[in-house]
Amino acid sequence: MKKIPVIIDCDPGVDDTAALLLAHQMPELEILAVTTVAGNVSVDKTTINAMRVRKASGAGYPVFSGAEHPMFREPVTASGVHGEDGFGGVEMEIPDDEIPAEKAWDAMYHIAKEQKGELTIVATGPMTNLGIALSKYKELPQLVKRIVIMGGAAIGGNVTPAAEFNIYVDPEAADMLFQSGIPVYMCGLDVTMKAYITPEELEKVGALGSPQAKLFHDVFQNLQKKALEEWEQPGVALHDPVAVMYAADDSIFETHHVGIRVETKGEITLGKTVTDLYSDKQMEHNAYIVMDVDRDAFLKKVMDLMAKY
Repeated sequence: MKKIPVIIDCDPGVDDTAALLLAHQMPELEILAVTTVAGNVSVDKTTINAMRVRKASGAGYPVFSGAEHPMFREPVTASGVHGEDGFGGVEMEIPDDEIPAEKAWDAMYHIAKEQKGELTIVATGPMTNLGIALSKYKELPQLVKRIVIMGGAAIGGNVTPAAEFNIYVDPEAADMLFQSGIPVYMCGLDVTMKAYITPEELEKVGALGSPQAKLFHDVFQNLQKKALEEWEQPGVALHDPVAVMYAADDSIFETHHVGIRVETKGEITLGKTVTDLYSDKQMEHNAYIVMDVDRDAFLKKVMDLMAKY
């Protein structure tokens, strides 16, 4: 099997941690690099957490640190959801690995050039690194095969009634992405909220017994409590794992070719991903939106991948 070369651009983050653990075991993916961005917590913390997961999974990819703040706005974080450290309060030694001097956006460009149009970028945090890369390297759209993102929603939001967190944090960067000409596959709340894991199912992952399975289980404990008690959800949504799973195998998902833009000026709609999916008035179809998933098949993949550790 020819592997799909990928960069995972992320802001670990509880569900980013799960996504990285899963991606390392996906036979379809060759992880060329992980890039980090400020989002769930500050970029220094997301970089440390990415290196923690790399060490825990036994991976060898480089981790490149990226943007400290959105392109044109003040930072917004989600430490109330992911914990002050972004690692769900899980105690884990901080690796003393040296962080490369090359910035995330430069690494994206150089790796894309090396891959000669075959690179997939999976973005599970704010789109700031991608926005900077697109601004700096005008030929980047010709070098990237596709971008799969966790972000946005056709209906609703989570950080506001209109907007999902990753898009809301840096709406200008996200809109640049949708206007770049690169095929963008949006795994938003429409699909990720259906890809939840119940407490009983999460216990089964932890019971696999490996240190990696324990990490997957433990990072979700505080978020699971919020999901069940505060948000009255049946389980904790595996938002970012959906994006890496889709990049590896889209066969269990429902996808639609649509037009998507991002609201960057609205007072109460800032960060909304505006799509023509449900509209008689159509836009230019510049992206793909993922709306549904076979949850049983998704969770089986999660279990099978975590059992490989």
